[in-house]
Amino acid sequence: MTGTVAVVTGAAGDIGLAIAQRLSDTHDKIILADINSEAVAKLCDVREDKFIPAVCDVTSEADCAELARFAASHGPVNALINNAGAARATTLADTTAEIFRNDTALNLEASFLTFKAFEAALKQSRGSIVNIASVNGLAVFGHPAYSAAKAAMIHLTKLIAVEYGKYGIRCNAIAPGTVKTQAWEDRAAVNPNVFEEAKRWYPLQRVADPADVANAVSFLSGAEASAITGVCLPVDCGLLAGQAELARTFSQSDNY
Repeated sequence: MTGTVAVVTGAAGDIGLAIAQRLSDTHDKIILADINSEAVAKLCDVREDKFIPAVCDVTSEADCAELARFAASHGPVNALINNAGAARATTLADTTAEIFRNDTALNLEASFLTFKAFEAALKQSRGSIVNIASVNGLAVFGHPAYSAAKAAMIHLTKLIAVEYGKYGIRCNAIAPGTVKTQAWEDRAAVNPNVFEEAKRWYPLQRVADPADVANAVSFLSGAEASAITGVCLPVDCGLLAGQAELARTFSQSDNY
């Protein structure tokens, strides 16, 4: 480590914190950026020696520019993790124009705004960007506005990788499946069997933990992935690989 700085947006959530903790192994300072000032400040108490809170609305161009200036004051930024995101309406029938615009702003446009804000710093450091997309951006699992935005985020990842590779900037995406976070715990309070019901669709017969996503971020943003750019890596316990239950139905074989 040589005074390097990583920036994690949406850092107040379970996945954001896990990413920050994992990147603290390879960076001197981690900027935890979130719109929830109280939550992100509290999380920084976990690692006062490395975590630095920053209040930022990533849908605001001005806020993103200020975040970049603030991060640069702590050292060279060589990793930008676009983790901020949220899903609202679960179906197209329930999706309003306002919901669609809001989901697009947070799950797509914000990644563009942060990239532009940190463009100069990443050129200088030959840094890495990791966009946290979703399996929803690769197949239909509900939350249509969120899913459409995540699909576009994956393409934005490729656009950055191709155009900015000449500057040494790498840009990759991660597509998590179900991740056991507080949001899912809230659903489990309504349906205690929600995780057991979800497991049947995953070849590994489990759902991911925030640490699984964080490990993938660490790899893609680090030196071991220096020849990898423009990819979308599923961290989905095999969900997108196929469905054992469907294969069993088609093949009539208990091997599935």
